[in-house]
Amino acid sequence: MSPARAPAPGTTVVRPTPRISLLLHRRSLYVALVLAGLLAAAMLAAACLGQTYIPPGEVLRTLRGEAGPHELIVDELRVPRIVLGALVGAALGLSGALVQTVTRNPLASPDVIGVGHGAAAATVLALATGAVASPGALPAVSVAGGLAAAALVYVLAWRRGLQPNRFVLTGVGIGVALSAVVQLYLADSELDAAEQVKLWLTGSLNGRGWEQAGPLAVVLLVSLPALVWASRVARPLGLDADTAAALGLRVDRVRLGLTLLGVVLAATATGAAGPIGFVALTAPQLARRLTRTPQLPLLNSALTGAFVLVGADLAARTLLPPLEIPVGALTALVGGPYLLWLLGREPRGTGLPS
Repeated sequence: MSPARAPAPGTTVVRPTPRISLLLHRRSLYVALVLAGLLAAAMLAAACLGQTYIPPGEVLRTLRGEAGPHELIVDELRVPRIVLGALVGAALGLSGALVQTVTRNPLASPDVIGVGHGAAAATVLALATGAVASPGALPAVSVAGGLAAAALVYVLAWRRGLQPNRFVLTGVGIGVALSAVVQLYLADSELDAAEQVKLWLTGSLNGRGWEQAGPLAVVLLVSLPALVWASRVARPLGLDADTAAALGLRVDRVRLGLTLLGVVLAATATGAAGPIGFVALTAPQLARRLTRTPQLPLLNSALTGAFVLVGADLAARTLLPPLEIPVGALTALVGGPYLLWLLGREPRGTGLPS
């Protein structure tokens, strides 16, 4: 009998039961703990800072249920918005990691495959036709639009299997077409309706809270078993298609499952806060650079996305008081240069392997 193979450097084998063993990457664990601490600090800072400064001790007492002079600001205005920002950022980080795993392209994101454009087009059409009687129904409409757009991209990109390069290019084409629909509506609509659509298109957490955070939290909780499965199949999927198939992985089915999971998370996040760009693109790549792992770490991608969005929303509220910048505009302003930097670091001649 051959001796047991030693774990790879930097990893630890954890055996919660005699029949179950888990391979734990130590650096990923340390990074996750640091990111969790930074996220908690950012959330506390967001609860304290604003047009009215509230000391951290008073914020913590209010969260424990003690009455205070700023109870309304903390419980009703800031905390629901902060929690929603963390949930949206986590969902976008996870979605970006899943899409980039499928496409094996660090420049891919849910927006590339049409999720954000589909959500925007569906919202615009619902407002234009009067199909939505209540503004509260708009998140459901945007989720349906994002799912429909991603499904269309998947069907058009399928040619005896899913080719990642064809998938990305088809998504870009569908996104351009849907953007034209939105621009046509903005050009011909009434001023009030156009302003409402423009505000939604920038992506903002202003005026949103528990009503939007609740459904997103449920989706994330229900997705946990699927995310555990995704973390297991991501490593062999990072190899070329033939090698992954030789290892027993049903490549097309796995790609479909990961894509569907990523699209659901991105569409739900978009429905809750509008299209917020570049978080899904940057969070997985930042997490991988921090953990130094070959595959995209899902947990750290979620924590990075949550930290980035909570921090961006805090900056959007406090940079130019009393003016509030939509958080989607701020992430785009920062994410654009990051995308150019990432493009500059890509080696020449790299393609999208199938």
